[in-house]
Amino acid sequence: MATEFAADRPIRWGILATGHIAESFATDLALADGNELTAVGSRSRESASEFAERFGAARSHASYAALAEDPDVDVIYVATPHSRHLEDVMACFEAGKAVLCEKAVALNAADAGTLVDEARRRGLFFAEAMWMRTNPNIRRAAGLAADGALGEIGQVRAELGFVAPPTTTRLWDPALGASALLDIGIYPLTFAHLVLGEPTAIAAAGVRSDLGIDVNGGATLTYASGAVASIAWTQVAQSDNRASIAGDLGIVEIPGRFHHPTEVHHIHDGRTDTIREPVTGRGYAHEIAEVAACLRAGATESSLLPLDETVSIMAQIDEILNQIGVDER
Repeated sequence: MATEFAADRPIRWGILATGHIAESFATDLALADGNELTAVGSRSRESASEFAERFGAARSHASYAALAEDPDVDVIYVATPHSRHLEDVMACFEAGKAVLCEKAVALNAADAGTLVDEARRRGLFFAEAMWMRTNPNIRRAAGLAADGALGEIGQVRAELGFVAPPTTTRLWDPALGASALLDIGIYPLTFAHLVLGEPTAIAAAGVRSDLGIDVNGGATLTYASGAVASIAWTQVAQSDNRASIAGDLGIVEIPGRFHHPTEVHHIHDGRTDTIREPVTGRGYAHEIAEVAACLRAGATESSLLPLDETVSIMAQIDEILNQIGVDER
């Protein structure tokens, strides 16, 4: 069951895996007051030891299982590739640990639902590490839409992309769950959901690699309100990486890269207001703070990182990949 933590006691984090995303997370963890890196786990003793020394962890573990069983760890950030998330998160749950799992939380909606159900059954905190949702500027943009400042929302646009080096195997190897939509497109898809909610219809198209993974695509989503969202994602081209929310009273424009902005522009009544909410580090610190706040309150779910929406978005991903012709994952 969830445990409440005293305000003067730091939340003790474990990081499972030692790749690039784990490094970024550990860097921002050091900036999040009231949180500390206690342990790291890797399948390589050398990698775990080097990571622990570099980022100031008290100890390292030569296996993921050993990290999960560490009694001094309160919550584990799972930073393995998508293909391992089901296995690794379940192992953490079995050890009684709260979990923040890197997005995408699973390979498909069924696996995502399994993890959510298991967390709820055990009364353990669980969230997908969709750090964009906790970015203060994204929250302001979504707030303007929700509060009616833009009027009736008619269109949302978001795209994200870059050229993925062939050496970045997690983006190209089907065995690691490679998918431009799972890794990149999940941001514009989540952004559309954040503003407009559940779509009533999705029309998608895309291009697959020789090995069958999606590498370039787009989708149009329609909603009961009459709004339309246009999203695009790619790992084979340089995108403008911008987003916008358009209503009949105004528009919010978010410059690239839109998923971790330092400012947004509210255009209304013939003028442009630039909004700049402070962002700590690269932005991961905000999701760390949200998890810590939930743990301190004894909450097992976050309103900023809602589990039901995580599963819903995974179902949308399933539908889009099915339309593109990607084999069942």
